[in-house]
Amino acid sequence: MMYTMRPRKPVKQAQQEKCPLIAVVGPCAAGKSLLVQALRARGYNAREVAQEHSYVPTMWQRVTHPDLLIYLDVSWQVACRRRPTDAGANWWAELSRRLRHARRHAHLYIHTDGLTPQEVLDRTLDFLKETIP
Repeated sequence: MMYTMRPRKPVKQAQQEKCPLIAVVGPCAAGKSLLVQALRARGYNAREVAQEHSYVPTMWQRVTHPDLLIYLDVSWQVACRRRPTDAGANWWAELSRRLRHARRHAHLYIHTDGLTPQEVLDRTLDFLKETIP
């Protein structure tokens, strides 16, 4: 289980929003939709980016221009349990390759294997409390 934060300067506010724009990326079944829904319910300006379906490495930047990038990761084995698929390990390796740029630039990385959606949310909220002035 991995949880990392990158120290950053205080986050700038998105010009047209009350809150910074938070983009959430990661492979299928990592928990992106659940996290975005929970953050929005708490008043955060969060967007899910379906980066894993794009061949453009910087899609997350082009689509959202986020102030913060959160990367949720999950192993292929756990993803298959969460959302059964007939896709194989080669497909998963391709997803990982497509997401490499976003993973490198993430302000927060959470590996969600073994975590409940509430635990992912709690870690994210802790990070946001430290990051957003």
